[in-house]
Amino acid sequence: MSEKRLKRKKLHKKLFTKNRLVILNEDTFEETFSLKLTLMNVFVVASLGAIFLIAVTTFIIAFTPLREFIPGYSSTKLRKDATELALKSDSLTLVLKKNQAYISSIQKVLTGELDYAKFNKDSILAATEDTIQKTDLLPSKEELELRAEVEKEDKKGQSVTVKKKKK
Repeated sequence: MSEKRLKRKKLHKKLFTKNRLVILNEDTFEETFSLKLTLMNVFVVASLGAIFLIAVTTFIIAFTPLREFIPGYSSTKLRKDATELALKSDSLTLVLKKNQAYISSIQKVLTGELDYAKFNKDSILAATEDTIQKTDLLPSKEELELRAEVEKEDKKGQSVTVKKKKK
């Protein structure tokens, strides 16, 4: 135990003894600059400098166009163009489906499979639109039973931890 104490005292003494940094003029030996330092001060300043340098570098890379040169990052223009093209392709797919349905209906009329009186462009286009199915969002009996079972297990687990804390 005393060895550890001696090592700590030696380390403390090394870290906090004051040293002088002197810069001299080589020709005249005139003191140009003088500074009193401890090893701890040098360590703290170097650590803060490193942290500051890392933070500035991260900021520059994250918030400037330099990030486009890092693999995995795409340019904002490229992302904007990709989104725009995805929207256009979706709308073109929808228009294509409507046109396909319209053309197939016209073909049916021309081949005689469909009476002309039943032919209506609006009804054909309305039939091609996808409708969202309404589903029952209420929980089933099995789901309600599972919820009750899980709730009981949670309460049991909480009561066991409370008993352990009291002991």
